[in-house]
Amino acid sequence: MTTVAESPQASSTPLRIAAFRRFVSANLISAAGSAMAPLALAYSVIEQGGGAGSLGVVLATNTVPTIVFLLVGGVLADRLSRSRILFLGNLLAAGAQGALAVTVATGHATTASIAACGFVSGTAASFIVPATQGAVGQIVPEEHLQQANALLRLPSNAVKVLGPVVGGLVVAASGAAWALAWDAFTFAVAAVLLLGLRLEAPPGAAAGVLADLRTGWTGFRSRTWLWTYTAAGTVLVAAWLAGFQLLGPLVAAQRYAGPRDWGLIQAAFSCGLLAGTVVCLRWKPYRLLAVAIAASGALALPLAAMAVGLPLPLVLVAALLAGIGLDVAIVAWTTAFQQHVPQAEQGRMSAFNGVGERLAIPLGYLVTALAAQSSSSQVVLLACAGVIAAAAVLNLCVRDVYGINRRTREDRPSASSERREVEQQ
Repeated sequence: MTTVAESPQASSTPLRIAAFRRFVSANLISAAGSAMAPLALAYSVIEQGGGAGSLGVVLATNTVPTIVFLLVGGVLADRLSRSRILFLGNLLAAGAQGALAVTVATGHATTASIAACGFVSGTAASFIVPATQGAVGQIVPEEHLQQANALLRLPSNAVKVLGPVVGGLVVAASGAAWALAWDAFTFAVAAVLLLGLRLEAPPGAAAGVLADLRTGWTGFRSRTWLWTYTAAGTVLVAAWLAGFQLLGPLVAAQRYAGPRDWGLIQAAFSCGLLAGTVVCLRWKPYRLLAVAIAASGALALPLAAMAVGLPLPLVLVAALLAGIGLDVAIVAWTTAFQQHVPQAEQGRMSAFNGVGERLAIPLGYLVTALAAQSSSSQVVLLACAGVIAAAAVLNLCVRDVYGINRRTREDRPSASSERREVEQQ
């Protein structure tokens, strides 16, 4: 087997590469099912008589394994064929969602069984995420990584806009089981497509799992730009999720027209994600990491707009700009990561980065819930906006950020130099 990025088509655009088309198709199909899954999962709990407590247990059991097993997934992504890991991960997720669909359809679902299936799905995700990050660099030549990352996000962002709407119609008309069955089917189809990639294992000798983790941690700490971005990202993600997902609906109910206006705000944000992807297909900034950090600061805009009670049209514009900024930040960051981290380390570096951002989810919700008890939702929302802006500004003060720039084909290190860098960690 050979690395796909070394094929004769390397000078073409990513969509001219058959393996990339297969990869995009798998991601699109999987996203079409995953977009419906949260709503279907919630209603599967409701249909069996569960309330907020039961739903909280289910969501927690889905999230915990993505933190616990993510580092193991990162190690395996640097030792084994990433296409094989992606195949097995999607197959495992298909089995979990399929089992859940059957139990819901037959009326045998309980909070415990739904949580168990969620735990398996979360475990599958912890192996899929690190392998996906490194697989793109094996499929696409370095000079086309940004375009490839944008093209991967374009269909998934479109599905995020339409998926919940379609999912709601399916659940309302047929019940949660059908939406869950569709999710299982899309995972299975994606698994078959990903198996056909046949990517070889990353270069470098594999030691034990603990040794690989120690080596990975050393490499993570040695890259100041990487760990500072992760630390700032953890704070930023916590403030964004707490402000937008937790407090947003409450402030919309207090200062705006409740669910209707909140739906419009979310739609504006989703449209911004799509627009940001289009921007990334045409704009190729040189200072990749600095652009990613600055663009992420746009997430403060809708939080601040709602906190001070700006008119709804201005809040919608702020949400649109936040969506554009977030997608530009994600594409620029992913491209910088893929260009500046050797292939043999991308799984572990992605896992360390991902653990930080996932820990932000419970942290942000907990701190915000405690703060909201002593302050109004508007005050806490404004504080979240300030935290996001401060995290972006402080991260831009890190000198190493300005050395993580777009690399051309001439700047690309050879495979032998990458192996030497890994061996020196």
